[in-house]
Amino acid sequence: MMEYIEQLHTQRRIGELKKYLNEINPADIAQLLETVENERTRVFLFRLLAKENAAQTFVEFDGDTQENLIRAFSDTELKEVLDELYIDDAADIIEEMPATIVKRILKNTDPETREAINTILKYPEDSAGSIMTPEFVDLKKDMTVEDAFKRIRRTGLDKETIYTCYVTDASRHLIGVTTVKELLLSDYDDVIEDFMETNVISINTLDDRETATLALSKYDFLAMPVVDMENRLVGIITVDDAIDVIQEENTEDIQKMAAITPTDTPYLKTDVIDSWKKRIPWLMLLMISATLTSQILTTFEDKLLQASVLTAFIPMLMGTGGNSGGQSSATIIRAISLDEVRFKDIFKVIWKEFRIGAISGLTLAVVCFIKLLLFDRIVLGNDAVTFTVSIVISLTILVETICAKIIGSTLPIIAKKLGLDPAVLANPFITTISDVVSLLVYFGFAVLILHL
Repeated sequence: MMEYIEQLHTQRRIGELKKYLNEINPADIAQLLETVENERTRVFLFRLLAKENAAQTFVEFDGDTQENLIRAFSDTELKEVLDELYIDDAADIIEEMPATIVKRILKNTDPETREAINTILKYPEDSAGSIMTPEFVDLKKDMTVEDAFKRIRRTGLDKETIYTCYVTDASRHLIGVTTVKELLLSDYDDVIEDFMETNVISINTLDDRETATLALSKYDFLAMPVVDMENRLVGIITVDDAIDVIQEENTEDIQKMAAITPTDTPYLKTDVIDSWKKRIPWLMLLMISATLTSQILTTFEDKLLQASVLTAFIPMLMGTGGNSGGQSSATIIRAISLDEVRFKDIFKVIWKEFRIGAISGLTLAVVCFIKLLLFDRIVLGNDAVTFTVSIVISLTILVETICAKIIGSTLPIIAKKLGLDPAVLANPFITTISDVVSLLVYFGFAVLILHL
């Protein structure tokens, strides 16, 4: 596809090129143009797009590409693009731009649009209000179906969605909801009040944006109404915005679970130094926390000298504990994000993970015991792996698996209760804690059974 575009551009077949570009989906156009290294060529190709396609394509670009294009635009070109954008998209763009670009954007928007953008920008970053759009279809309860269709035709062109229509009173209080499907299946002289749904599910502007995405998923809505503290309808969150939030939140959680400070910049566009800055604090913290395991090894150094064979199995035991805790933490973090588990469920979680840990640990312990005596002792001829040593290692696996499961499942729940992100206490920290527990259990059984 890109090769054909380059061919048309090289041969200066501008008419064919313009027609071809405008037949491509805006998301695909954005992806193609971002691969164009020459900035002048990218701007030239973008200028060939029709107004509506240009605006839809512009929204799909990453922040750097948007900034570069704005710098290349004349005020007229910038205004044409801005006029085609939805309010929430314009607000998202402004949030990522430097001050000089923001001033230029606001200068080229009309006062009404500027006021709507500023309203959205005033809400907290992770709130429902920050991702809503004020462009929705509102009807009155005393309207007939015919009146409703007239209003939709008159105002719907500038709305982000017209399928779901909200019914408000004179003070903009949300009192009902209906759909275009219901309107189409009703008679023209039917009154909205007679068939509208009055049990309206909505969220507040200050609710967490994840709450909105969960609600959209739970109720299978295409849009979620957003109200203020007085139940006045101020905006809606559409399903495409919810998908963007889910993607951002999942990316952030994955980065935190890997002990990396979250960033919105695409990987290949992230500077090496910036990546270093976001990773090194966590690596240093984990390195320092790992000194606990070193201290335990130092404390039991004399015991290890008496039974050096125990040293060979430390990596396996620590790895088993870390993996066990990591499985539980990933499962619980997912459950927390879906609002399936709350702090009040912590004892239910502990009891469930205890049973899972006991069954898993017993299975691993039996397999390990057989492996130690049959493979390590007989096949490899390691006479140091005695029956009692095998018992110590197998019992350690059993107990550490149970402990790791409980640690991995409870820490994220406690973190959520304390207002922290559960993902922060994911694999790296849980692994470190599990390592410490594994070593303590290991040496405890070694001292008790081997009489070291």
